[in-house]
Amino acid sequence: MTGITHFETFLLTGLLLNLTPGNDTIFILSKSIAQGKKAGIVSALGISTGCVVHTILAAFGLSVIIAQSVMLFTAIKYAGAIYLLYMGVQMLRSNASFNASATLQQTKPSYNRIYRDGIITNVLNPKVALFFMAFLPQFINPEAQHTALPFLLLGITFVLTGTLWCLVLAFFASAIFVRLKNNSKIAGYINKCCGITLIALGIKVALSDKK
Repeated sequence: MTGITHFETFLLTGLLLNLTPGNDTIFILSKSIAQGKKAGIVSALGISTGCVVHTILAAFGLSVIIAQSVMLFTAIKYAGAIYLLYMGVQMLRSNASFNASATLQQTKPSYNRIYRDGIITNVLNPKVALFFMAFLPQFINPEAQHTALPFLLLGITFVLTGTLWCLVLAFFASAIFVRLKNNSKIAGYINKCCGITLIALGIKVALSDKK
């Protein structure tokens, strides 16, 4: 009825893929460790929203345009890489300290911005679009008359399981933030390390190809 085949296999494969570390994992861990549990949760929700966008693109065939256009793929890739580099530089320049309450108020993270960052970094990663376009059709009946529905159902299922895993990551990674938040010196080092991580991630995205 839904046009989906071998849903149990899809669910198991999706869970295994969710557990595989990738760019989104690094982004969420960086936010959770540097800015706490709420920042990690918000970043995970931003990533999930980006995946919903990719699901919709794949469902209506728009991801094919990205796959077939080298220029568009490259433009999206470099836009995402530049944004990651920008966030990394911002974290390197941050003088956040978790020790004094006054300083904490001044450097309180903008959760709207973190959510936006999560969406942008995911949407501007063309390899995510290629993944959805290549993975989801494996579990759709080729004789289905309306392929958009199974695309959306499979995509939303994958996003839900991925979101749960990302939230688990955020909770565990933020435990590091809780333990170190009263040490301003270490807090500064954490910001720098997370900034360098995002810069390295940006370089990795810039150097990636369609394979």
